[in-house]
Amino acid sequence: MNKKQKKVLVRIIISAALMIVLGFVPVKGYVRFALYMVPYLVIGYDILRKSVKGILKKQVFDENFLMSVATVGAIILGEYTEGVAVMLFYQIGELFQSYAVGKSRRNISELMDIRPDYANVEIDGRLEKKDPDEIEIGTIIIVNPGEKVPIDGVVLEGKSSVDTKALTGESVPREINVGTEIISGCINLTGVLKIKTTREFGESTVSRILELVENASSKKSKSEKFISKFAKYYTPIVCCLALALGFLPPLVSGFFLNGNYNFGMWIYRALTFLVISCPCALVISIPLTLFAGIGGASKQGILVKGSNYMETLSKAKYVVMDKTGTLTEGVFEVTKINAVDIEENELVKYAAHAESSSSHPISKSLIKAYGNGIDRSIVRDIEEISGYGIKAIVDNKEVAIGNEKLMKKLNIEYKEVGEVGTIVHVCIDNDYKGYIVISDVIKQNSKAAIKHLKQNGIKKTIMLTGDSKGASNYVRNELKIDEVHSELLPEDKVMKIENVLNNARKNEKLVFVGDGINDAPVLSRADVGIAMGALGSDAAIEAADVVIMDDDPLKISKAIRIAKKTMSIVYQNIYFAIGIKIICLILGAIGIANMWLAIFADVGVMVLAILNAIRALFVKKL
Repeated sequence: MNKKQKKVLVRIIISAALMIVLGFVPVKGYVRFALYMVPYLVIGYDILRKSVKGILKKQVFDENFLMSVATVGAIILGEYTEGVAVMLFYQIGELFQSYAVGKSRRNISELMDIRPDYANVEIDGRLEKKDPDEIEIGTIIIVNPGEKVPIDGVVLEGKSSVDTKALTGESVPREINVGTEIISGCINLTGVLKIKTTREFGESTVSRILELVENASSKKSKSEKFISKFAKYYTPIVCCLALALGFLPPLVSGFFLNGNYNFGMWIYRALTFLVISCPCALVISIPLTLFAGIGGASKQGILVKGSNYMETLSKAKYVVMDKTGTLTEGVFEVTKINAVDIEENELVKYAAHAESSSSHPISKSLIKAYGNGIDRSIVRDIEEISGYGIKAIVDNKEVAIGNEKLMKKLNIEYKEVGEVGTIVHVCIDNDYKGYIVISDVIKQNSKAAIKHLKQNGIKKTIMLTGDSKGASNYVRNELKIDEVHSELLPEDKVMKIENVLNNARKNEKLVFVGDGINDAPVLSRADVGIAMGALGSDAAIEAADVVIMDDDPLKISKAIRIAKKTMSIVYQNIYFAIGIKIICLILGAIGIANMWLAIFADVGVMVLAILNAIRALFVKKL
């Protein structure tokens, strides 16, 4: 509890204690009025001040105005106890709200703790602490055990374990060695690390993540927009109704009942009506629930860029996934070489050199299989054909390597292959020279992820991949995926997404899950784009609406489950708050409900809605 909350709590205790004491003091008239004004002003002076400021700024109709009018009116009518009680319980509700917001903010703050305070730079044999914003690319920094990694870089010296929990939600430390890329926001646990920075602080992973979280509240859901519009028109309307209730019935009854106007009874009902009508429960609990849901997700290493995406994610019925890096490890190895009229090592040599400029995992596996180092002086005229493969001049020979579509495009006769894995065909000087089989491994949690998606109400799971039919069908059968489309170009993936969207019903939303680097067009076309394994990937953080910071596919279903739970709480609060308000407003207008029931209808409902909203913070394990 912060200082401000403690002060409010002290005021509540003092005001409540004074009210109890005054209940036993037999005084009347002006003395009673003066005595009751003490607890009233102790608990309500700030509400009265805010109300006056709102009137001066021509922003009259808010909850402060309603509380001020209702309580001042009750005191004028001589209902001192009820006037003070309304203000007291309102402040108790506000304290609950403040605490709930603070709790959800603390959840976000755990993520905000990844922001580094300094970077150690070695100057003349001494370590000097510098502001991370001042560190340039290529600077050598030292990270001691227990310190946060301030900027993205590559480890030059040292070996250690790093804690990535604040980024990924994963409690198991990662091992770091020389040559390993390391990202900002991790906590160094054991050894001293010497790191060469590869980015400026403003472009580092930690900065991008913090910016994403800080801006999440600016993207409001339809529910929040509805509540904002609702409150804008609702409050002036209920004020006019209260005014009409306070004066029209006594004037009409007085006219027909020979001057028996009874203004006191009807004004009391009008004041009760005002207290009941305060829309605090809706205005506070809806944004709080969504904020709590985003906070609960961030604690699990799932970053949601706005409550609008939370709402859309809750309506997901189709989940479309990329294969490599999403459902499979993306770590490829050469498992078979079939050479035609050429030595196997020569075939791998030409393939590895042709792929030497590509960053694709398949290229890395070919270079690793070659193992003799790449001589870039013998490689020229590299041409990457998206969705097909690569052409290059290697050692003065024309080399083309890629999938079956590339062979067809070049009119090369090739051998049909029934192997499980990615098949890379190799053609040298327009002669077919064989193929290389490269296999990927299915992730440990992929099967469970598909199962949980179906348990969470997903209508259909679909896999899109540029890989061969053999490799994609193997993954489909292993994971029980509903539909698979293989050998796709990037534009084909967008077309497949369009087809699913066209056949979906109005409220059935489509989620696409990819690595966020090669799938940016598809991520942006889906209703919600989820970037998988985006730790350190700028493109993923930029392209996606939801970012899963580690490689665990189970987090896909967890993100959807969090969204469903959050929106369920939002609708519970809307129906509960509006339902109770309507019932109590009717009871207040006909004189059955008094000020005490009005307090429950306002503060009680608000507290219950806030307590319900806090549930969005807590996420059960799958």
